[in-house]
Amino acid sequence: MGITSVPVGLDVLQARLEQDLAWLELPAKRWVVAREHEGQPIIEVAVIGGGMAGMAAAASLTLTGIQAIIFDRAPSGFEGPWVTSARMETLRSPKQLTGPALGLPALTFRAWFEAQFGLEAWAVLDKIPRTQWMDYLRWYRKALKLDVRNQHHVTHIAPLAEGLVQLTIDAPTGMLTLFARRVVLATGRDGLGGAHVPDIATTLPRARWAHSSDPLNYNTLAGKRVGVVGGGASAMDSAATALEAGAASVDLLIRRDDLPRVNKGKGAGHAGMITGFVDLPDTWKWKFRHYLGVEQVPAPRGSTLRVSKHLNACFNLSCPIDSIDVHEQTLSVQTPRGVFELDFLIFSTGFKIDWWARPEYAGIAPHVLAWKHRQLELSAPPSQEMLDSPDLGPAFEFKEKTPGSCPGLSSIHCFCYPAALSHGTVSGDIPAISEGAKRLSAGIASLFYREDIAEHYHRMELFNDPELLGDEWTPATRDV
Repeated sequence: MGITSVPVGLDVLQARLEQDLAWLELPAKRWVVAREHEGQPIIEVAVIGGGMAGMAAAASLTLTGIQAIIFDRAPSGFEGPWVTSARMETLRSPKQLTGPALGLPALTFRAWFEAQFGLEAWAVLDKIPRTQWMDYLRWYRKALKLDVRNQHHVTHIAPLAEGLVQLTIDAPTGMLTLFARRVVLATGRDGLGGAHVPDIATTLPRARWAHSSDPLNYNTLAGKRVGVVGGGASAMDSAATALEAGAASVDLLIRRDDLPRVNKGKGAGHAGMITGFVDLPDTWKWKFRHYLGVEQVPAPRGSTLRVSKHLNACFNLSCPIDSIDVHEQTLSVQTPRGVFELDFLIFSTGFKIDWWARPEYAGIAPHVLAWKHRQLELSAPPSQEMLDSPDLGPAFEFKEKTPGSCPGLSSIHCFCYPAALSHGTVSGDIPAISEGAKRLSAGIASLFYREDIAEHYHRMELFNDPELLGDEWTPATRDV
């Protein structure tokens, strides 16, 4: 498929992708030693989560010759946040980033877009519409023929001493018990916990507030006075969605004296950091992640303008919440800037690592080594998220806090946002997701090979496919 201004269609793009894979001899042939447990085949790698990270991980594993099965609780086509909890109009990432394409040009969003709409349409495209990105990911799954089991909710994960992980899954056909040699947690931004909600929210009637990640019907906010706590991207998206749904007013209650202006992570996001962060000394890892956390990521310009164009939107800086009085009809929100009489509050306050909020992790939660368990001389004060971040191995694998306390824990790999302190932002964000997926698959491949090295050696000994048949030469009969 050459460059053309005329859309060629997805069938042509699919043929190009398949030709590229054939030229590269991909996927590699299956090579991992097959095993059984209790009479059933053991899955080589079970990937929990079928969003972008989960599909990139499964795709990279598959191309490496490793079986990968994805389990996702959502219906088909609704994996991840893009058409569920996300409310931005467009992605903030530049359109030309290759995302989960794994080095295959025909697998990029640009190839998918141009195949349908042509080169001129690409040239005028500014940012990628959020729902169109989801359409691309749906095609990605189909194009690579990924094995995704939808409406499969993993309710319990239990590492076993035999080097296996037992999965309990609530599936459409009933409860399942499956075994995998490796499990990849590709569970997103809140992958090891959930929404971070200030303590004050728990004192309010649940019908009077929501977190920005909740599945809220914003049409119910029509005519209401809404407060949005926070000043980041999700706050702007929540505020704009409420305004567009007909909210009487929206007050953004922003603790900081000013909105962040510069995305420092963008300035550091080059190939050196993507590939080299994982090998930095721990003190440098901590210093980088702490600085980025303190500086924070500004909301996109377009998202902020989407709010400010409404005359009934107010940006209240230096405005943390001191207290909230609940009345029959209103919430009286006390702040240093005065009292806000509101009908509904949206907390756009991010996410936290909270093992105990996820029942499926109950068996491993007490045993995971986190950065707070290590003796480090830190140049900057810790944030709770950094303290709680798991200290991961080179293949994103968990480590035991107390060696021997949880055999098999290292068979579980953290390929979601909390891996950032150990590996950098390669397990959730669009810019470096391919590099992260390839690092993960290479690491798992190395572990499989090492674990089965005796069998691989035996297979090599048994290999008997002669390249010479013995009739290619005549032995000399004369001594020299």
